[in-house]
Amino acid sequence: MMQRIYEPRDLMEAELLLSMLNSEGIEAHLTGQHLAGAVGELPTSGLLGLMVNNQQAARAHQLIGEYNAAQPLPGDEPESYQGELLC
Repeated sequence: MMQRIYEPRDLMEAELLLSMLNSEGIEAHLTGQHLAGAVGELPTSGLLGLMVNNQQAARAHQLIGEYNAAQPLPGDEPESYQGELLC
């Protein structure tokens, strides 16, 4: 059985997290990606959801928590964009 563990901000974050979880051996699925085109007609929050197997949920929560807590390394950002992470 699968459970919804996270609501990404947007499709880009969803794809990034999906790839990260898959690379860690966690089978994850994204729901709501087909509704993202309807923004403006639907509420903007809660459309996207990451789903994982119940047995892998704790590890997935840990990895997403580490992702959300990550900070850029000092000196990695240009002086004109201090405090902002550029990808």
